[in-house]
Amino acid sequence: MGNLSRRSVIRRSIGFAAAGALARPFIANAAATTATVWWAQGFAEEEDISIKKIFADYEKASGNTIDYSIIPFAPQRQKIISAMTSGEVPDMFNSNPAEIIALFAWDGKLVDVTDVVDTQREEFNEAALLGAHCYNNVEKRRSFYGVPVTGSVLPLHIWKSLVEKAGYKIEDIPKAWDACFDFFKGVQKKLRAQGVRNVYGIGFQITTNGVDPNALFHYFLLAYGGGGMVTKDGQLHLDDPQVKEAAVKANTYLTNAYKDGFVPPSAINWNDADDNNAFHAKTIVMDIDGTISTEVAIYKNKQDYDDIVTMGLPLGNDGKPVTSMVQPVNALIPKGAKNVAVAEDFLKYFIRPEINNEWLKTGLGRNTPVMPSIVKKDQWWFADPHRAAYTQQAVLSPIMTSYWAYNPAHAQIQTEHVWSTAWMDIIQGGMSPEAATEKSFKRATEIYAKYPIEQS
Repeated sequence: MGNLSRRSVIRRSIGFAAAGALARPFIANAAATTATVWWAQGFAEEEDISIKKIFADYEKASGNTIDYSIIPFAPQRQKIISAMTSGEVPDMFNSNPAEIIALFAWDGKLVDVTDVVDTQREEFNEAALLGAHCYNNVEKRRSFYGVPVTGSVLPLHIWKSLVEKAGYKIEDIPKAWDACFDFFKGVQKKLRAQGVRNVYGIGFQITTNGVDPNALFHYFLLAYGGGGMVTKDGQLHLDDPQVKEAAVKANTYLTNAYKDGFVPPSAINWNDADDNNAFHAKTIVMDIDGTISTEVAIYKNKQDYDDIVTMGLPLGNDGKPVTSMVQPVNALIPKGAKNVAVAEDFLKYFIRPEINNEWLKTGLGRNTPVMPSIVKKDQWWFADPHRAAYTQQAVLSPIMTSYWAYNPAHAQIQTEHVWSTAWMDIIQGGMSPEAATEKSFKRATEIYAKYPIEQS
């Protein structure tokens, strides 16, 4: 990773005429000026190299300057909140965490960027567009308050060598949801029978820290048929018996896996990177976690890199495909930005398919495009087995956007960790899954009542 808050101002080194091969910006004839950008640091060095190159290429093409800071995730989150509270904002930053777009849009704190999105609207998938089209409670309307730049889903990460040490093959992994995860319980039992005591079968993030537990709950909810929890009109449907049944099943399976000893005891205190660390230490056989950061982090360690198997989601227990919930990441321009025109111009450049593709490829494909045409035209996305499995799941298989795009109430639910608090009620408080689910539903209903969305 790069240095903390590294600030670099790249000056134009060649004239605009020499950049004829580059995609031309939209305000190339405007007076040269500077836009301030805060960008989240990548999980691999290549990601930072990639975004720096895009900034430099844009500067050469436009004559504008991008004054950027590349900041690690947690400090950037704090910096964004501080800036939005004080009003001393940069001209652009990426949504970190992803759901802040919904909260800032609700409060009327973001610039409407419909004109930027419109330049490539036909290229974006529906999940990306929905994740950028949020409700403004000040103006009582939805609009594009973010520019989609990438998306992520949760694939499975598996140590092939540990599966084989237990006497199985990767091909033995069942296709159905419960049977798939039960398989890794069996792997752990086989390893324990061999005297291997420090390896657990499953890396579920049974914790109330970070973003991982929110994603984990929603994937199990979808797998069990609870996808109708929130509809596109922003309405909550916890009175739907199918949604309640799915939530109870999710809470039951996840907490039983922990209580029965198939998840590391420390998982109850994990933060976002801890499951990755446990996986790299080979103390868990499998993990279900967003992006292929797990693989990319050890890209240069070929032996371990090749030992990991990346898989898309198993089928549901009914044999049907399970929809992956995309975590869309948007670029945001806050109200109060001093150089909106330059920020918008850069984003129009940045989301050109060829530019977006170059950025993601140089970053090793840890994140996937939200433009299906990119992967359909470029076989690079399928040349590596990890990348191929992830691309298939995130771009070409059934996907949906995150619930917070429909209503910012869900962003608050995630911040409060309403769903994973139910796990603690079960594991530590002795509550039944039914009672803990009911308690979480009550709190979710209270939060949604604070975010009424007027229907047109």
